This record gives sequence, C-alpha cells and structure tokens, in this order.
Amino acid sequence: MTRQTAPISALSRPTITFGLLLGMFVVLPAVLQALGISFSLGTEILIIALFAMSYNILLGTTGLASFGHAAFFGSGAYAVGIAQNYGIDGAATGLAVAFAAGLCAALLVGLLVMKKRGIYFGLLTLAFGQMFYIVALRWDGLTGGETGLTGLRRPAPFGLNLNDQLTFYYFILAIFMVALWVIWRITHSPFGSLLAAIKSNELRTQYLGYDTARYKLAAMAISGALSGLAGGLYAWFQYAAYPQNLFWIESGNIVILTLLGGGLSSFFGPILGAAVFVGAQDLISSYTEHWMFFFGLIFILVVTAFPNGLPEALARFASVLRRSSGSASEPASSAHVAPARGTAP
Repeated sequence: MTRQTAPISALSRPTITFGLLLGMFVVLPAVLQALGISFSLGTEILIIALFAMSYNILLGTTGLASFGHAAFFGSGAYAVGIAQNYGIDGAATGLAVAFAAGLCAALLVGLLVMKKRGIYFGLLTLAFGQMFYIVALRWDGLTGGETGLTGLRRPAPFGLNLNDQLTFYYFILAIFMVALWVIWRITHSPFGSLLAAIKSNELRTQYLGYDTARYKLAAMAISGALSGLAGGLYAWFQYAAYPQNLFWIESGNIVILTLLGGGLSSFFGPILGAAVFVGAQDLISSYTEHWMFFFGLIFILVVTAFPNGLPEALARFASVLRRSSGSASEPASSAHVAPARGTAP
C-alpha cells in the first residue's frame, strides 16, 4: 500500500515563507561578501524592514496613513542613547527602553489624532512628528542638539562581540525574525481582522458596535512600539542618535518604500521595499549625491504602472515569461503529433 503525501495546507504556507525568508537572510552576508559589499548593508536592510513592517500595521492593515512615523523610530533611537548616558548599557534593557519610548510616543500622538480621518489624520501626524524633531534639535542638554548623541556603544549579550559586523548582523536577524512573527500573529488574529474591517469600512464597523477609535489607538501603539524597537537597533547600528532620525523626510521614506514593496496588498511587501530602497540608496549614491531624485523616478514609474508595487510587477513579468515559453513550445509539440502526409484522417 503506497503512502500518500498530504497537500500543503494553507496554515503551513506562512511557515514555508518564513523559512525561505530566513534562509535568504542567512546566506545574504555570503552574497554581499562575494559582491564586495559590506555586511552593514544587510544589517541596515533588516532594521529598515522592521521599521517598514511596523509601519504597515497602520497603513496596510488599518488603512491609516501616518506621515510622522519617524517620531516613534527616532524616539527609540534617542531612548537608547539617553539610557547609555545614564549608565544603562544592557541589550535587553536597551531594547526594552526603545520599545517603551516608541510606545509612549505613539500613545501620546494617538490620543490626540485618533478621531481624525483621511488627510487630517496624516497631516496631524506630520505636525506632531515635526514637534518631536524640534524638541530633539533644541534640547541640547538631553539630546545633544544638532550633533545628536554620538559615541554610543553596542552591548555584549551573552558575551557576543556586536562590534563585529557579521555577529551584529545575525543578532539583528534574530530580533527581526521574532518581531516579524509577532507582527504576523497580530495581523492574522481576530484583532487584526477587526483592523482590516476598519480599513475596509470604518463606519460599518462602528455600526456593529466596535469602538474603532480605541482599536486604532491600539494599532498605533503597537506600530509605534515596534518602530521604537527598530530605532533603538538603528542607534546601535550607527553608534549614534541624530535629529534626522525624527525628520519628516524619514517619515516620507518609510511611506515610499512600503508602497513600493506593495505593503497595501502583501504582508511581506515592505521587506522587499526596504531591500530595494536601501540597496538603491547605496548604489546610486556612489555615483551622485542626488540619488533620491533617481529613486523618485523609479518609484513613480513602478507605482504608476503597477499600483500594488513590485510584487505585482514581478508577477506580471513571470506571467509574460510563462506565456512566451508556452507559445514557443506549442509549435514544436504540434509538429510532433501531426499525422504523416498522405495518411487518412
């Protein structure tokens, strides 16, 4: 009696995707080394991807376009720097401080903007984000002012030397995969389904008896906390926390790369967007300081032709390849089965 293998269930697909993603990031340092590129590029991709995935809890899942999300990212970075100035150097403590800073900043902003919708919500988040930036720029005694907090130290959890770029990369990868799994569980839970309902039709969700403002506040708190965590990792990455980490340009960048990666329709899309954004920044900036102009052209072309971002572009390209290969093989197979000349049908 032959043993039949069960088909891959829908529940196992995320596990396979996570496994493939982990495998890709595990071998990424070897690929970068073969190309003569520093490991730090991969580390930056992971941190920015975590920031983008956190932001997509608001944009892709809940339908809230925040234009000031760098405030939470920068709050986490400054929290790590300020904590070190007060003698708090541990890895777990630093991560907790960054997480808490992003959470508190998101709750503060969220309580003031949650009842706004559409463009009003976006503009208010932009305004509050700039307020955070001005505070960091002017409070010299706490934040270092224009120069920021420099000379930060990386911790040494379990005796690891995180000043080694490869060790630091895998340390960030471990945190990234755990955070990614948490975000997946949140967005695919009943709470996540309710956030999706708010995105689809907030008024109808209110008619069903749900306090949508409270759920949107919870979404912003979770998104802000994880963004703060990414900011804390970025402070270790660059050994500093700068006011530019809170600036509106950083908020705009995270919106751009999330849309480029197809964050509105794909859970893993922001990771692709972060990889393309960071990679393009590194590549184009080596030729010109006006790299953002050329990246902007790429973004306009992709989003105009493919509203769902790069995943849609890749899917269409693969479809064209399949059709072209199928049409090329069809005449050959037809000639193979054609009857010999002169034979009766």
